[in-house]
Amino acid sequence: MIEKVVIANRGEIALRIQRACRALGIKTVAVHSEADRDAKYVKLADESVCIGPAIATASYLNIPAVISAAEVTDAVAIHPGYGFLSENADFAERVEESGFVFIGPKPETIRLMGDKISAIEAMKKSGVPCVPGSDGPLGDDDAQTLRLAHGIGYPVLIKAAGGGGGKGMRVVHTEAALLNAVAMTRAEAGAAFNNDTVYMEKYLENPRHVEFQVLADEHGNAIHLGERDCSMQRRHQKVVEEAPAPGITEEMRNRMGERCAEACRKIGYRGAGTFEFLYENGEFYFIEMNTRVQVEHPVTELITGVDIVREQLLIASGQPLSYKQKDIVLRGHAMECRINAEDPKTFMPSPGRITQYHPPGGPGIRVDTHIYNNYMVPPYYDSMIAKLIAHGDNREQAMVRLRIALSEMVVDGIKTNIELHRDILNDAGFQGGGVNIHYLEKKLGLQ
Repeated sequence: MIEKVVIANRGEIALRIQRACRALGIKTVAVHSEADRDAKYVKLADESVCIGPAIATASYLNIPAVISAAEVTDAVAIHPGYGFLSENADFAERVEESGFVFIGPKPETIRLMGDKISAIEAMKKSGVPCVPGSDGPLGDDDAQTLRLAHGIGYPVLIKAAGGGGGKGMRVVHTEAALLNAVAMTRAEAGAAFNNDTVYMEKYLENPRHVEFQVLADEHGNAIHLGERDCSMQRRHQKVVEEAPAPGITEEMRNRMGERCAEACRKIGYRGAGTFEFLYENGEFYFIEMNTRVQVEHPVTELITGVDIVREQLLIASGQPLSYKQKDIVLRGHAMECRINAEDPKTFMPSPGRITQYHPPGGPGIRVDTHIYNNYMVPPYYDSMIAKLIAHGDNREQAMVRLRIALSEMVVDGIKTNIELHRDILNDAGFQGGGVNIHYLEKKLGLQ
């Protein structure tokens, strides 16, 4: 078993990893910026190391500083959480070259799945369905680009091979706009990702976002933990997630889940991961794989009983998976609201001091957060301050419990999106289940 872990992250996920480590008897090292010196997870860690000033590029994204923290504390492994360096193949490589265990996939796997073109190629070889597209990067032959788009059928989507999180994408509805869109996306991709490679896909107009959670070890074992629906989004950022996805049958779940698990075996995947799909008219289309733990992992934990972060730690220790596929049984339904420190109307971040915090409770309620009374929300990082999760015997009960929890939750001193979540839970379309990825933006008048 790994004896000591550096948690190379902050916020609620740092505390979540810390708790999993403590349950396994693993000592923890919290690395933190100067802005996070008084954070709860820093105080609760066995050791802590300040790795730089508030700005992320000088602290949480500073690879030498993170590795130095592992060296000076005699740690054995580094857990990257999500965001920051979690899907940075160069970081994973540097960690392993420095003699530490990277709690995640191998660097070459992160590279393979981090490039959208190579990821799609790998998935096609593994039998995972993909969106019809250019089957490779777009070249400099304008005539060929126009022929490809004509063959796929408008509208098409121009995407950056190194993009993610909704960045580096442009929808094209007409042939007249195509070449200019390709040039602009190339320029943006080069500036944002240092990689100007772009490719083309069919643009699905009203899809849902359905993703499959997988776990795989270095011994060739891989399983899936069912699917999540993450269609309630704003600007490609998830707002509410749930599991299982409404309308997905057991037969569909088993078929797609096993394809994902088989893909893990074929590419030699290690750790926790998520296959993200667009789902439209009964068909799944692969879009990308996240090679890390997801923000929304708690909904899967609640319906399966599997501690995903614990499994990450065990896999990184070289142990085989604790479960076989036949052990995974989905029980009930779970929903998660991302609570952000932001103006509920303009969505502008709202950092500042929390003057009063009252977490909700009751049957089936889980709150993952690092905040507390008098906590100062810093202005330098992502605005998410908590995740409110409800579990019930069925979707209706989970919604009722989540609605009650939202009515109880108090975060004063700053603005939050709690009121938006209350509105979503009372929305007839959401209550019916199965809305598409554009639903929330249309509801908010953003489309």
